[in-house]
Amino acid sequence: MKRITIYLGIFLMGFSSMNAQKIDRKKVVQRHNVVNTKADTLSTLTVGNGKFAYTVDITGMQSFPEYYKNGVSLGTQSEWGWNSFPNKENYKFEETLKPYDFNNDGRKALYSVQIKEPERNKGAVEYFRVNQHRLQLGNIGIELTKKDGQQAKIADLTNINQKIDLWTGIITSEFTLEGAPVKVWTASFQNSDKIGLKIESDLIAKGKLKIFARYPSPTGQFLDDAAFYGNENDHSSKIVSSQSTQGLIQHKLQSTDYYTQLSFTEGKLREAGKHYFVYEPSNKNKTVELSVEFSAKNQQSNRTLFADAEKESTSGWKNFWESGAAVDFEGSTDPRANELERRIILSEYLTKVQCGGSNPPQETGLTFNSWYGKPHTEMHWWHGVHYALWGRPEILDKQLDYYFRSFDKAKKLAERQGYKGVRWIKMSDNDGNESPSSVAAFLIWEQPHIIYMTELLYRNSKDKKVLEKYKDLIFATADFMADFATYDKEKNRYNLGKGVIPAQEVFPAKDTYNPTYEVAYWDWALKTAQEWKERLGQPRDKKWDDVINKLAPLPVQDGVYLSTESAKDSFTFPKWMTDHPAVLGALGMVPESPKLDKKIMKNTLEIVWERWNWEHTWGWDFPMTAMNAARLGLPNKALDALFMNIQTNTYLKNGHNYQDGRLRIYLPGNGGTLAAVAMMLEGWDNSTGQYPGFPKDGTWKIKAEGFKKMP
Repeated sequence: MKRITIYLGIFLMGFSSMNAQKIDRKKVVQRHNVVNTKADTLSTLTVGNGKFAYTVDITGMQSFPEYYKNGVSLGTQSEWGWNSFPNKENYKFEETLKPYDFNNDGRKALYSVQIKEPERNKGAVEYFRVNQHRLQLGNIGIELTKKDGQQAKIADLTNINQKIDLWTGIITSEFTLEGAPVKVWTASFQNSDKIGLKIESDLIAKGKLKIFARYPSPTGQFLDDAAFYGNENDHSSKIVSSQSTQGLIQHKLQSTDYYTQLSFTEGKLREAGKHYFVYEPSNKNKTVELSVEFSAKNQQSNRTLFADAEKESTSGWKNFWESGAAVDFEGSTDPRANELERRIILSEYLTKVQCGGSNPPQETGLTFNSWYGKPHTEMHWWHGVHYALWGRPEILDKQLDYYFRSFDKAKKLAERQGYKGVRWIKMSDNDGNESPSSVAAFLIWEQPHIIYMTELLYRNSKDKKVLEKYKDLIFATADFMADFATYDKEKNRYNLGKGVIPAQEVFPAKDTYNPTYEVAYWDWALKTAQEWKERLGQPRDKKWDDVINKLAPLPVQDGVYLSTESAKDSFTFPKWMTDHPAVLGALGMVPESPKLDKKIMKNTLEIVWERWNWEHTWGWDFPMTAMNAARLGLPNKALDALFMNIQTNTYLKNGHNYQDGRLRIYLPGNGGTLAAVAMMLEGWDNSTGQYPGFPKDGTWKIKAEGFKKMP
């Protein structure tokens, strides 16, 4: 009888599985393919593999970079492509340091800040902010010649029809020049910094269509839009070799050189101008194929063409879309459902293309530079957490390589300021070199991120190997966090600050202490670090426990949580109601804590919702607010937050989160959307019911699979 029961149970499980509605992932993905029928500078498309990306205009290549430079620029960037200008003044990083003793305890901690004077120190600050800077590797475009012999401009192109097939990662671009059709296929190889291209047109045989490679100069500015052709004599480029089906170009800058290998259908490669090279296809053909590979070393690889890229891209993207989680809102009557699904699919695509390497990404990914191309570790939560929640922890795991490489420098930073452990550097290059900043130097909310992200990796597998791999990072982080907390003898408690700029960056370091979000995050992270000790069979750390037990309470006034304990006027002084409403992150990003009262947090959400200057916020503030509302049992409010009609909550046709004319793309918004949706669908550790972040009024029809709970 027992055996029959077991068989029956297995049968029913199989029956249930067979009858469960599986998501047609390909259908969901492809219904959000992007189609362009005109030259819109904010609708460029990108191919890539997470560590290399190539962004194209409506020709399917980078034919008109100057036209697009103030939009979503035509960038070609990689993880390895960095450069520094010569340090002619022999500046020392020590010249950017300034001592502070915020709590009158004789610490005299040295911070790298934006010193205004004397001039020598100001110059050092500027130098180390600019250098290293991420490179735009080169423009690869089509050179089109009209019947009158003039080069075509973008306005000369008609009958534009461009589409990206998100399921394969392949872009097809069609247009006409003076009655002659042109069709271009674009794909990225998935295991190298290389693109594949195929072009079909009668213009090829007529000698009116050629391919160019042009090398811009680094701007040395906050932004680098891949279209600065000045300073021609500050770098050099030359053809190293050229045959009928291959060519190799060397580009040499101030501190680096790299190579571009072109493999092509029969033709020749020649120098056509300063830093400008042209591949002229044989006039025997109406179709050409080529591949273009960027490499830090002169290592010529096997000849490949578009067919090879097409195969890699199709296989790689199919594997991506069929892995991890998926959601389908088809059949929902809420008018926002299709738009949310569009944002989800395009955000999955963009973050996979731009943010899948071995470092925290920069906020503008691998398209154009912001902050000189340097990653910001406080943004890593928004760039990386969603991968674990969407069942793709291997991508997050790869990103965390950076913390091992930068560990020694983070340790030296903590030592420089008199603290134990490691203080993770907020703004750095991929080697962990610190950049001077009067804001970044005082931020602390990036410190617990490594604990949060590795905890997600452990929760995914419950494998002790994860604990062993990351334990040194976690314990050194917790050592700093415990040591950073300042003991207040009068109140017998530990404070965070003074000397803190919270995630809401409008507060001055010299006055600020106990910001609500940071206190809640500190509490959770130190407790989680202790859990790691216990999982590994190690004794709890006494200092960590002392800080946990005596950490300041979350600051409350008039039934709401203050942004910081030092700002009693958090919701009356206009300046304090701008920038990130980070107080909401204390419940949402951070799991519910015994220190937190949900009734008070609900009051806080209400007052933030009503009084905040939402026009002065950033793209991740809306998913952060949605997560807060979801944990408070307010699913309608969560959706309203995701769809708040504010410019910085704009999602362009290509899926990018638009902020303003300076930051035309902002990937923390995309990652934040994915994290919030995962939480709203799968819930969190103590949530109940299915899809707890979505209304139960019948307007949402949801199929979801593969998601992981948030802590």
